[in-house]
Order: sequence, then structure tokens, then C-alpha cells
Amino acid sequence: MFNPSQTEVRQFFCETWHKQSTGALLTPLENMAAHWISEHPEYHKLLSAADAQQQSYLPEQGQTNPFLHLSMHLAISEQLSIDQPPGICAAYERLAVKLGTAHAAQHSIMECLGETLWQAQRNQAPLDSTAYLACIKRRAS
Repeated sequence: MFNPSQTEVRQFFCETWHKQSTGALLTPLENMAAHWISEHPEYHKLLSAADAQQQSYLPEQGQTNPFLHLSMHLAISEQLSIDQPPGICAAYERLAVKLGTAHAAQHSIMECLGETLWQAQRNQAPLDSTAYLACIKRRAS
């Protein structure tokens, strides 16, 4: 199982943005990441900053961690690519129609993913894919 460190994740996104910005060849995963970075122009300057990888992002101060946000986009994209958990693709498609864009649908699913991750951590239990999918389906209906 691929389990990168915080430093490796941050380096991946910064390097991907640099490669995208300079027209360098991207791997398939970098291409997917570059798509989501492009969808978030508010992160472009940050990902180009020399100190981007050292910054802290504190939710209690109203800050969004761009690396976590982009990682969640990648995770959802991977789930959609293999329809895992089964049924996520159909729910995502309904959600995209309901919300008007695929990006908005991803953000809605991201809230379900965040809740599912939080519950698993809080309960020291595995991710509950049934509850995760149910959350997405509720949003899509």
C-alpha cells in the first residue's frame, strides 16, 4: 500500500505544478493532480512558493490545507475510476447533475469522505464504506 509522508505528498504537488507550468511531461497520476491544481487557481502561487512545503494550515484559524484538499480530489478521482465503493460513480453522476458541475460534485463527496475519515479516526475503526456511500447518495437525491 502506498503511504507517503506529509513531506512526500507536499513535494509531489509542488513538483507536479512546476512540471505542469514548464510544460514537462507528466505521469498519469501527475496529470490527474495537475487537473485538480488547475481547477484551484487559488493554490497556484502557494505551490510555486519556496516555503510551500513548510507552511502549517490550521482549521481552527479558518485555513484550508491545500495539500489535503488536492489529495482528497485525487482519492475521489481514483475511487470513481474503479467505482469503489460500488455505486459511487452513479451517485457522483447524479450529484454532478444536481450541483451543475463535476467539481462541485467532488467537493460534496469530499465532505462525506472527510466525515468518514473523522469517524474512523475517532472510533479507531476501519473506514465505513457503507456510511460513506450512503452520505453521497443522500446528497445526490
